[in-house]
Amino acid sequence: MDNVEAIGGKQARGQVSSSQRMGGAQNPRGSADCPACEAPLNSFAAQVPDPTLVATIDRLKAERDAVILAHYYVQPEVQAVADYVGDSFYLAKLAVELPQKTIVLAGVEFMGESAKLLNPDKTVLLPEPAADCPMAHMVDKKTIDDARVRYGDDLAVVCYVNSTAEMKTWSDVCVTSSNAEKICRELPQNHLLFIPDVNLGRFIAKQVPEKHVILNNGFCPRHQRITPNEIIALEEEYPEALVLAHPECTEEVLAEADYIGSTKGIIEFTQKSDAEDFIIVTMVGVLREMELRNAGSGKRFHFAHRVPVCENMTAVTLEKVADCLANEQVGVEVPLELQDPAKKTLELMLEYAAR
Repeated sequence: MDNVEAIGGKQARGQVSSSQRMGGAQNPRGSADCPACEAPLNSFAAQVPDPTLVATIDRLKAERDAVILAHYYVQPEVQAVADYVGDSFYLAKLAVELPQKTIVLAGVEFMGESAKLLNPDKTVLLPEPAADCPMAHMVDKKTIDDARVRYGDDLAVVCYVNSTAEMKTWSDVCVTSSNAEKICRELPQNHLLFIPDVNLGRFIAKQVPEKHVILNNGFCPRHQRITPNEIIALEEEYPEALVLAHPECTEEVLAEADYIGSTKGIIEFTQKSDAEDFIIVTMVGVLREMELRNAGSGKRFHFAHRVPVCENMTAVTLEKVADCLANEQVGVEVPLELQDPAKKTLELMLEYAAR
């Protein structure tokens, strides 16, 4: 693509080495850090959370005026007790609309930071404070500084919401996989530095050929490990299946896809399509919502043999949701000097997305 430029830069904190990208097992179903994945695929929606824990969580929510927001990638039992389940954009937008004083964010650190930035007067709790997103750290400040020197005012730094609060302060606007194409197209600048995800950035560049898109070298380790051969093997096994892929996958994997979109987009596609079989190329956590929305349809969802699981998301358990409410856990805090500039990028994202 003539409108794409790749840049280098040293490996940022949280980034796995090139030798780690494709090696090792993909946290297969049944591993200790994802008990939910021991269940047979296509039965996530049937899992019933411990009723005693659910009752405890309901009581604590009422006592603390709390609401639970969960990402599609967390364990199905956590999704089951959440008041709202969605992708990053939905949860960010929802956080500013809810009246509760306490937000329990069943997800990873950058999601908690985003909720706090948009709701500075509310308490935001992370059930597993150590749950982090490696990609959220995969950019060098020098990369951004060099691009600004080179392109001046005609450069916009477009930051995927999967990023730290500090990284957001280096940027002009945030995006999610749901709204990145729309926002990138509408930005007035001709040059866009897309951080941190190289795969999403490359996909968006194809959608906006009128823009010069500069790619950073970050990536989601879990999506990056999915290989074309795994998808081809599934296509051979299920020749009538449609391939639905998340744009955090590599371009070689995306080349096999019939549809490329956000987690929300993938789930909605399965609802609208008349197909019966779908090869799902993202984290297995989306399975619960797909099963619920397609209940009774006979539709089947297939994942790679190395079932893709985000270990950080699945570290959030029902017990930890209860504990963070019961133990008066200290809420998420964003350093004062980061709050205003980071918040502006999120608010601008919501403004562009609402147009």
